[in-house]
Amino acid sequence: MTKNWFATALRFATCRIAPLALALALMAGCGGSSSNNSNNRNTVQAVPAADHVFLVVLENHSFSQVIGSPAMPYLNSLASQHALAASYFANTHPSIGNYFMLTVGNMETNSDAFSGTISDDNIVRALTQAGKSWKAYIENLPSVGYTGGDVPPLYLKQHNPFSYLSDVLNSSTQAANMAPFSQFSADLASGNLANFVYIAPNSQNDAHDCPGGAASCADTDRLAAADTWLKNNIDPLVQSPNFGNSLLIITWDESVDTDAANGGGQVATVLVGPHTRCAFRSTMTHQHQDTLRTILQALQLSELHTATKSANTLGDMLQ
Repeated sequence: MTKNWFATALRFATCRIAPLALALALMAGCGGSSSNNSNNRNTVQAVPAADHVFLVVLENHSFSQVIGSPAMPYLNSLASQHALAASYFANTHPSIGNYFMLTVGNMETNSDAFSGTISDDNIVRALTQAGKSWKAYIENLPSVGYTGGDVPPLYLKQHNPFSYLSDVLNSSTQAANMAPFSQFSADLASGNLANFVYIAPNSQNDAHDCPGGAASCADTDRLAAADTWLKNNIDPLVQSPNFGNSLLIITWDESVDTDAANGGGQVATVLVGPHTRCAFRSTMTHQHQDTLRTILQALQLSELHTATKSANTLGDMLQ
């Protein structure tokens, strides 16, 4: 066990020096690290097994607004050290359909006012059937197991797809896996981490709204607030020995409304962990269903009977 932990830690640490190695390689005339199989979606890419998968979802910004932005130094440091999906597209506008694609594998609805119940196959069902655990840490969720509507200005139900799933609504035990984000630091410190962890900042920390409740702000203020939140709350996860053999995926639900490429526009998606390819930039086209299938395979779960069955994975970014 000690040997395996050391090997995992060594692979992860290597990514932190990879940008320097890449720079030296470029100076020596070597090519940069990127995939050359951008159109090869016919072969499903293999995904290494992980003990935990963490999914963080941010809001409403395009790839070009985020990658290279001086307002987001922390996220960009992760993107440069680890693996960046440079041809990743959301599925639809507005937000809600993308959240369902990440957890169900179908868009289900394009109405943020949707108040129905989703009974389709979903990640909670797959985890439960496999005897594996999950937890959703939702910032400013009013209480553990809350399945009600919006609580303005910070909690927006459409950013919590678990609150619509029949598997959750029909079980108080499953509903209890939805918790305020304030519980996360204690669970991280104790190592009490579920196999699948979903993390959603509140609407002022996910780049959706202006920080501090301001009526208007520069877009860089939204991005800076989200980046600070990631640095303060996600970096402790990345640095923790309890991160271990885990995979962290940070993505954005959708691009700006004027970008409808492939349905929801181009967004930034970053993978971090001991199995990510260091300083890697993927040019393979990906969408949210690929992320869901990646999570399923990383946790060795059964395929869902939804659009994920025809999806690829983010395996080109992993090793």
